[in-house]
Amino acid sequence: MRVFIQIFVAAVTLISAIGCDSFRSLTGAKKTAQGSPYEVLVVCDGREWESPLGEELRTVLGTPVEMLNQVEPMFDIVRITARDFKHLLPSYRNILKVLCSPEVKETAILAQYDVVASPQIVLTFQGPSTAAMVEYLRQNGESLLQVLEIAERNRTIEYARKQGAKALEKIVREEFDIELPISNGYLFRAESDDFVWASNEYPVASQGFFIYTHPFKGKESITTEALVKARNDFAKRIPGPSDGSYMTTVKRIPNIEDDGYIDFLPQRKVVKIDGREWIELRGFWEVERDFMGGPFVSYTTFDEREGELLTIDCYVYSPKYGKRNFLRPLEHLVYGVKFLKDND
Repeated sequence: MRVFIQIFVAAVTLISAIGCDSFRSLTGAKKTAQGSPYEVLVVCDGREWESPLGEELRTVLGTPVEMLNQVEPMFDIVRITARDFKHLLPSYRNILKVLCSPEVKETAILAQYDVVASPQIVLTFQGPSTAAMVEYLRQNGESLLQVLEIAERNRTIEYARKQGAKALEKIVREEFDIELPISNGYLFRAESDDFVWASNEYPVASQGFFIYTHPFKGKESITTEALVKARNDFAKRIPGPSDGSYMTTVKRIPNIEDDGYIDFLPQRKVVKIDGREWIELRGFWEVERDFMGGPFVSYTTFDEREGELLTIDCYVYSPKYGKRNFLRPLEHLVYGVKFLKDND
């Protein structure tokens, strides 16, 4: 049985169409999907790949990840011809098949899940001409990225639910009364009445997050400046590598137009996740009295149960290698949050 879901322009339709429940097996047990996170296998023959269509695909998938210390694409591309794909790589985790034919009546992107492997998404991008397909991408490129991002996010959450850091999840649950699926590898570092810190340490990098609560005193509590101040108050509890050093938020960045510096505030937007609004901040952290730093993203919401703000703050340190694949799984944490007393 072949099941297709058309990708619509409206983002809300996308989210509902390919949420967690969309990762399902079509015919039963599947082999484990291959490929690296945020890697897309593009099945496209040479003529289309060297045309404006291929150029637009590379532009869309190569959209830079926002607010990193270095330029990294949203997705890495592995391109292969249709002939080679059939024999070698049908079990890739993210597949984008390009079909350009005058026999195709409608330009669209269709989605299949768990076709020959699991978890897997197979997108078929079809159209009657390269011109029509280029125009479609220009109108819907962001939606294509969102579809692929949701697929990666669902994998992270599902893995955490199956292979979770149960002891750490218990600490978070007891401290904040929330369920939070956390993947194995993260270890408990510190705790206080309103603060929990955990990290996953690698030889060449570090992923970390800290959760904290603080009073809500009206709108003045949720300005960007107030949220940064609260972040710094709690980040001081995360020690740096030398005596007396600690994490803080970057407040000045180099001015590319001269040799000076300019004031900097994290990028802010409001996102809605499972009906709850979160304030997302993206910026950079550094270590006071030492030389370390990297990107961070934090999510803050009003916890009506306690009348206070709850923040999940995620950071990455990776001076030699890319930061995208370390930061993205941390961003996914907030999508697994469940406020326990919400169902009382």
